[in-house]
Amino acid sequence: MGGPFSLARWALLCKDIPLFLEGFFVTLAVSVAALAAALVVGVVLGLFSTSQRALLKGMARVYIEFFQNTPLVIQIFFLYNALPYIGVMLSLITIGIAGIGLYHGAYVAEVVRAGIISIPRGQYEAAESQGFSYLQSMGYIILPQAIKVILPPLANQAVNLIKNTSVLALIAGGDLMYRADSWASNGSLSYGPAYVVTGVLYFALCFPLTRWARTFEEKLKNRDKLSVPKEAAALGAEEC
Repeated sequence: MGGPFSLARWALLCKDIPLFLEGFFVTLAVSVAALAAALVVGVVLGLFSTSQRALLKGMARVYIEFFQNTPLVIQIFFLYNALPYIGVMLSLITIGIAGIGLYHGAYVAEVVRAGIISIPRGQYEAAESQGFSYLQSMGYIILPQAIKVILPPLANQAVNLIKNTSVLALIAGGDLMYRADSWASNGSLSYGPAYVVTGVLYFALCFPLTRWARTFEEKLKNRDKLSVPKEAAALGAEEC
């Protein structure tokens, strides 16, 4: 069939492109569900990490250190191979969502923690003086202000999460990477076109998020630059 990128190989791929699109939508579904799980885990652990209670801080730290310092592949293999021994049977998609969600939840927790501690201590004291509980302070005062710090790195985590869905190929999860590898190894050995198309489809998912994060970060920087002269003018007016 000629070289690795010959027209004959591309013709075969075009005929079977629905197979790649099926994998694309599986990857998209797993990414959305895993990101939702990671956000829930990350926000809860981020709040635990900034809590005044040592037990909650310790629980969050143990979770974060474990998941950040063990490979995602091992965690996926554990869910796939070990859970059936204790009678827990999960579908491949569920394993992907749970494994990737729990893994990235540790990183989201660090992003949330960094956003929370970036808020000046005076904001906490003001909330306490108004009789707000810890959760009320977080929900009404701290987290709304921390959003602008949290969103750009959170978008980067979402991009990493999408790319990490490719680990499902190791357990025949039906994702984009698995479909591409299976198609290429099924007789034609057309790995070149298969991986080019796969890369383009991953790019189509990840690039908009990366672009949005960069644009949002620039917008925040410009807003901060504009706010400094206004604050200086306000202070000057008060002095007068």
